[in-house]
Amino acid sequence: MQPIELILILHDIRSVHNVGSLFRTADGAGVARIILSGCTPTPIDRFGRERQDFAKVSLGAEKTMPWSYANNVHTELDRLKEDTYTIAALEQDARSSSLLGWRPENARVALILGNEVGGIAPDLLDRADVILEIPMYGLKESLNVSVVGGIALFGMRF
Repeated sequence: MQPIELILILHDIRSVHNVGSLFRTADGAGVARIILSGCTPTPIDRFGRERQDFAKVSLGAEKTMPWSYANNVHTELDRLKEDTYTIAALEQDARSSSLLGWRPENARVALILGNEVGGIAPDLLDRADVILEIPMYGLKESLNVSVVGGIALFGMRF
């Protein structure tokens, strides 16, 4: 299997701790870059200062992981599609298939993770090439977004 180039899109994730954790995980999983959008906090606050709460969780990954903020996530998805990325959304949905065993046909994948409570907005799901979910076997219906991100990113590597 050929290695894949991964981009992580974090849209409307509210928790600084979840985003910081995802930066650290993305670094470990060899993600090429992270795109933040919506209300997702960035490593730099609105006054241009480094966020200490972010750095505490990411353990320096905010300084080594390439990232950008997209004012319009739809425009960013259009660019990625033009650059031949497969857009994969990780969400429980009637159209989703299991992440377990999924292998991208394309060597370039952009993975969208969404809001901790509401998930990925329907208009973004409609733009995805594939919607994936992690099967749940217990009583809980979902996992923390940073945990899901780790499972998905490393799962796509193996």
